Amino acid sequence: MTDPTPTSPASVDATEAGVDAPSATPLPRVALVGRPNVGKSTLLNRLCGSRVAIVEPTAGVTRDRIAVPARLDHPDGARWIEVIDTGGVGIVDRDDLGPHVEGQVDAALATAELILFLVDGRDGATPLDERVATRLRGSSVPVMLIANKCERADSAWEVEGLHSLGVGESLHPISAQNGNGMADLIEALWERFPHAPAQRPVQPEASMLLAVVGRRNAGKSTLVNCLAGEDRMIVSEIPGTTRDAVDVRFEREDQHFTVIDTAGMRKKSKLADAIEFFSEARSRKTVRRANVVILLFDVRQPLSAIEKSLARYAVMHHKPIVLAANKWDLLEDADPEAFREYLDAELPGMTRAPIAFLSAKEGHGVEDLLQLATDLHAQAAGRVSTGELNRVLEKALQTRGPSSRGQRARLKYATQADVHPPTFVLFVNDKRLIGKDYLRYLENRIRDAFPFPEVPVRIVLRDKNDPEEDRRDR
Repeated sequence: MTDPTPTSPASVDATEAGVDAPSATPLPRVALVGRPNVGKSTLLNRLCGSRVAIVEPTAGVTRDRIAVPARLDHPDGARWIEVIDTGGVGIVDRDDLGPHVEGQVDAALATAELILFLVDGRDGATPLDERVATRLRGSSVPVMLIANKCERADSAWEVEGLHSLGVGESLHPISAQNGNGMADLIEALWERFPHAPAQRPVQPEASMLLAVVGRRNAGKSTLVNCLAGEDRMIVSEIPGTTRDAVDVRFEREDQHFTVIDTAGMRKKSKLADAIEFFSEARSRKTVRRANVVILLFDVRQPLSAIEKSLARYAVMHHKPIVLAANKWDLLEDADPEAFREYLDAELPGMTRAPIAFLSAKEGHGVEDLLQLATDLHAQAAGRVSTGELNRVLEKALQTRGPSSRGQRARLKYATQADVHPPTFVLFVNDKRLIGKDYLRYLENRIRDAFPFPEVPVRIVLRDKNDPEEDRRDR
């Protein structure tokens, strides 16, 4: 299960390229195709320099298309391509999603400019490899044959028999796990695309990042497909269809968005295997990475501990949240006000979060949901003047002082240090005098007085006992 690819995020890798402003030029698309468990996800991770796709020695881990920018380094300059990972062709899926997976493969092939056909160099050509080869022979897209898992020095001689597959302009023996042969493959890809952009692509972090989280089968993939305007994610009635956290980019009126579909959450006691464990971990990482969290739930089902846990996790990380009531059209005698009261009772920490009533399947209310998310993102980017901030906090202290044992908390100075989330540093005489309840009181006063009515704010307390570097005005 160990994947030795570099652990630095792809976005960080991109910014270290030492190039000019991001390019809006479409990237050449390279699709990774092959039977299950030949190492497609490992190769994706190797090319993009990050553990983007889950790598696990179980056939059928990857189901959706995962598209990631990758930089091809070369002495004559870098070039950028987009690498698309696909599910295994001919997969026998335990959830009977084989046809759906192959549909995603077809969609990837339809948009690709180059196909990397992966086979296991140690196994030689198998009947399932023959099936993939037959499928690719009818494609007008160029194919490169990649013999993966060739760790031994004499592997290049052993894979010559793979030419019998009758597909592929060239044969490249590699080890995606160890890196053997990768330099030659990258050289071949670099030469294949002479007009690929030399600048890094527009990164997800340059757009608004929306994380769609929720229970299994709440409609997350359907919502992502609706926002993207294409079937990027497999949609099925089987809970747990999505396993990776998958970035999907789209635009609205020249504004860039990246929506991240995540694996459906369920109780840890019910995690079936390592794949589900890593899917859950990716979902929580996605919440931390997002600008706005969309907590999606099926209105026909009572809110569970899962939604409450996700809401708490988002609040703990100071993430703006939109409560997305999906399948609203299927609810009889729907009363928005009554449902809001129900949510306030079940999610007491979410009383300020806006709610969107929608049907992701029909597309109803989806644009309203996107507008709410955009509004929250704008709120979280707001700044206030230092003078006005200090006046508001002084008044809050005068109105209600923190309880103490004969000591009085005094505010010396306050300033806004950051945005996303709006972060305020309060310099006080003794931060031990200010408890959690009083901190929430100050947070609410800030949100009421300034344009942060629906987004969390973060307060950092500083006093004379803090190290010098922490007490500096940041």
